[in-house]
Amino acid sequence: MHGETIRQLTLDDYDDLLSLWQRAGLHSIRPDGRDSREALARQLATGVMAMLGIVVEGRLVAAAIVTHDSRKGWINRLAVDPDQRRRGYGMRLVEEAEALLHERGIPVSAVLVMSHNTGSLALFQKAGYVEVDSGIHYLTKRESEDV
Repeated sequence: MHGETIRQLTLDDYDDLLSLWQRAGLHSIRPDGRDSREALARQLATGVMAMLGIVVEGRLVAAAIVTHDSRKGWINRLAVDPDQRRRGYGMRLVEEAEALLHERGIPVSAVLVMSHNTGSLALFQKAGYVEVDSGIHYLTKRESEDV
């Protein structure tokens, strides 16, 4: 597509990333906590996180957070602008995230998808991801609602 670029995002892209997440309807955004500019700066500084984005004609239309724990990679917060869906951007991000993880020696990629998010579930299944155990329960413990 004309004017399309896929690249690693930086903190300079923060406002555009936050806006994309809001447009895409991500419900767990914590701009005063784990998703603040400062928190993302700390996460990026660890070297185990990258932010990938697709920019079309100067506008961020898709993004994903890629992390790893030195043995397994995670694709998080994959979001595509609602006006730009069904153009292959989600799959491009998945492929780019996997390539980034493989470059870092991480052979396993994983995602957590909410059961109601049928679009993301279909995307990852199309990309070859399989549900390991439908009985897995995602539990979390947080210091506050912002983290």
